[in-house]
Amino acid sequence: MPHTVLLAEDDRAIRNALERALTLEGYLVTAVADGVEALAQAHRSRPDVLVLDVMMPGIDGLQVCRVLRAEGDRTPVLMLTALVETADRIAGLDAGADDYVVKPFDVEEVFARLRALLRRAAPVVPVPEPVEEAGPETSGRFVEAAGLRMDPQARRAWRGGRELELTRTEFELLELLIRHAGIVLDHSTIYDRIWGYDFGPGSKNLAVYVGYLRRKLDEPGASQLIHTVRGVGYVLREG
Repeated sequence: MPHTVLLAEDDRAIRNALERALTLEGYLVTAVADGVEALAQAHRSRPDVLVLDVMMPGIDGLQVCRVLRAEGDRTPVLMLTALVETADRIAGLDAGADDYVVKPFDVEEVFARLRALLRRAAPVVPVPEPVEEAGPETSGRFVEAAGLRMDPQARRAWRGGRELELTRTEFELLELLIRHAGIVLDHSTIYDRIWGYDFGPGSKNLAVYVGYLRRKLDEPGASQLIHTVRGVGYVLREG
């Protein structure tokens, strides 16, 4: 079955062009011009993925995302934005978005990011328990390293006794780091494992998510857990 996409973009030219491109790519597209219509359509028929322009009159893309997340709707959201500052991207992640594309964009990049979001949102097929990897300790369904504890099945995580509120992408990034605790993971490996696509050395996507994850992990007086290895990538370790 073709995947369904709800596209909300107030610029008619961009909306029409992207609707045509997505349709030719095999998606079933519902295109609307503002956030009010987007919310109404999302409530009528839940799509497989939403593509939301950040800057729309009335209710903007960030507000649409906040409303859906507050309602418990975890449908993947890809933001289209002309805003390139890190603070603006973090605002989108705070609102519950899963990824973003900066305008002007290449439609192939939009396709790649949608494919990655849909793969991550697909139902998990039970598989045999993996062989325990070096680094983290495993105890039944839990994975632990560097004072962190995760339940991948329930998608819950804790630092000490404090439960962490993580988005889908944050959870998957943290799980990857925990399962490879003490091992430096390069940028390309992380992009491939989390997004299924390497966006290249110019992308700030990973740095934004790492920064946002650090804000949720770090505690006053405690050591930072995610360390940057300049020119290489990131590693999870204490101290």
